[in-house]
Amino acid sequence: MRFTSEQRLDDGVLEREFTLGEIPGILWTPESASASASPSASAPAPLILLGHPPLGLRKMYPRLVARARQSAADGFATATIELPGSGDRPRWAAVEQARADLRRAMQAGEPVGDEIIDALILPLVDKAVPEWQAALDALLSLPGICGPVGYSGGVISIGVRLAAVDPRIAAAVLFAGSFVPRAVFEEARQVTVPLHVLLQWDDEGNDRQAALDLFDAFGSEEKTLHANMGGHTGVPQFAGDAAAQFFTRHLNAAGSTR
Repeated sequence: MRFTSEQRLDDGVLEREFTLGEIPGILWTPESASASASPSASAPAPLILLGHPPLGLRKMYPRLVARARQSAADGFATATIELPGSGDRPRWAAVEQARADLRRAMQAGEPVGDEIIDALILPLVDKAVPEWQAALDALLSLPGICGPVGYSGGVISIGVRLAAVDPRIAAAVLFAGSFVPRAVFEEARQVTVPLHVLLQWDDEGNDRQAALDLFDAFGSEEKTLHANMGGHTGVPQFAGDAAAQFFTRHLNAAGSTR
């Protein structure tokens, strides 16, 4: 991991851009944690990974930094990385074709078939999850950052796979707003960490029944579905506050047992 820039935001949060091989990313740490390499500093901050849709970090930055600042106020460090095929990373011809097929089906009012969903989502999950794990390896080696780790938002299939395969993920907030391959429903049965799932009831791009079926498939003993009226970008503030409280409760509890 190589840091490429650093700035202190006006609320004291330290923002550092980095690269991990070819992968760009951003790390935000609370003011207390950013100095934790000194002997008198407070305890290091637990980490939340901020997922996002494949629109590129530059476009997603305003929403990501807002989530990071809220998390920092609660005592958490946060980090995100550029997804494969997004931003300045090389494009995938097959995935680009799947996106074009998806647009055509939706514009024609046709159902989006499993073949298109698989071609669009599964290659992204297969590549992105090992990259998140590599980023996690590097981030947890830094002073001022510690486990337990949470995962928040993004392409829900990435969150499902990561929560299923990486034992460092102690809790997850998942956003039901993207297409889900049938294979991911089976992976969801392997997820056992506490979950808080956000669903926008009138999301025009989301299959509501598929989201409900996925929630039902999760193997977690503790899972909460927080459904709100409104479209994809209409998540109310109180829903975001509830997700923040979820991490405060579960990551702190997990940390106290380690």
